[in-house]
Amino acid sequence: MIIKKLEVGPIMANCYILGCDRTRKAVVIDPGDEADRILMALSELKLSVEYILNTHGHFDHVGANARLKEATGAKLMIHQDDAPMLKDLTSAAATFGLRAENSPAPDGYLADGDEVTFGDITLTVIHTPGHSRGGISLYTKGVLFSGDTLFAGSIGRTDLPGGNYDTLIHSIKTRLLCLDKKTIVYPGHGPETSILQEERMNPFLGRQ
Repeated sequence: MIIKKLEVGPIMANCYILGCDRTRKAVVIDPGDEADRILMALSELKLSVEYILNTHGHFDHVGANARLKEATGAKLMIHQDDAPMLKDLTSAAATFGLRAENSPAPDGYLADGDEVTFGDITLTVIHTPGHSRGGISLYTKGVLFSGDTLFAGSIGRTDLPGGNYDTLIHSIKTRLLCLDKKTIVYPGHGPETSILQEERMNPFLGRQ
């Protein structure tokens, strides 16, 4: 399994390229900005994009959807509850004094328990609301892409529209901390961590 992380845009969101070694098929998770960098990385890795997967609809994670979809023809997927955000990225970014291009409509929706298969890799969708109503995490074989749900030593902010602190904590404790403790967590911002590390040390979660 190929995992390539790119920190993109002024807010330094993590975009992940996940590829199958055998088939060279891939997905791009959260292309927030800098489409050219993402496309160059895909070319260098000799990967073909099957899906663009958004863990949630905030502009810093989806701002390159349009460019990437146009260049690759990949299917764009997001949870239904966050899909309306894709139409209003320009206004959302302007609130922070930034720019973003509105995203095309998704080709389909990701619901809890859905599976996305490309090559020999299957990602399972885990609905983890709290940072946003439609926030999701993506899991495969001891690897979790947590979007803005869970960070190393922190959690996603809950003061934006659709956010709720109690819901977020519940999502983490009931949907993520039950995963294998060795699971490596690739968050939407910042460095990698593990389920065990966050269970033991994350100050927002307390000891389990």
